[in-house]
Amino acid sequence: MDKKDTQNAKELTIPSLEVLEAELKKEQYRSNYSKVLKSTLFSLLVVAAVAALIAVLLLPVLQISGTSMTETLQDRDIVVAVNSSKYKTGDVIAFYYNNNILIKRVIAGPGDWVNIDEEGNVFVNEVKLDEPYIKEKSLGECNIELPYQVPDEKCFVMGDHRATSIDSRNSTVGCIGNDAVIGKIMIRVWPLSSIGIIK
Repeated sequence: MDKKDTQNAKELTIPSLEVLEAELKKEQYRSNYSKVLKSTLFSLLVVAAVAALIAVLLLPVLQISGTSMTETLQDRDIVVAVNSSKYKTGDVIAFYYNNNILIKRVIAGPGDWVNIDEEGNVFVNEVKLDEPYIKEKSLGECNIELPYQVPDEKCFVMGDHRATSIDSRNSTVGCIGNDAVIGKIMIRVWPLSSIGIIK
């Protein structure tokens, strides 16, 4: 190999400035892509953690199990509750009972007198309740002495499906203490065909 051939070989092995710039841009892109990917993943994790905290502490998401609240709520409906200790007659609440979460409707508050006649009409402080949310009235599983006075810091609850619901009419469940209440059921989010505010 003569001197000219050697020089040509060297020229072939040394990359041009354009090639070097292109390779540099590729490396910078890889480096930036990696930083952006890590930053995005970190942001998503933070958002997921915050969403989980909000869901647990402020807006619990619950799935209905059973038929004690039909026609208002159906088995397997998914609802969102608002974490609150303030509720009134007619509100649908979720509460803890024997390591389970039950959902019932508030009928009366502390100190109120509850009475239920044989036909299932409900009276609070001797005033008959207007209950458009129930389809069929029933005395149901009632083993408490009526009229019944709600104890302090508790509420009297009943399911909307009065014939089958086990609730404050039965001493097994009794009245619900404020400390057991998870929150007020506000919105049904599933199924999509029934999405809306709970009344």
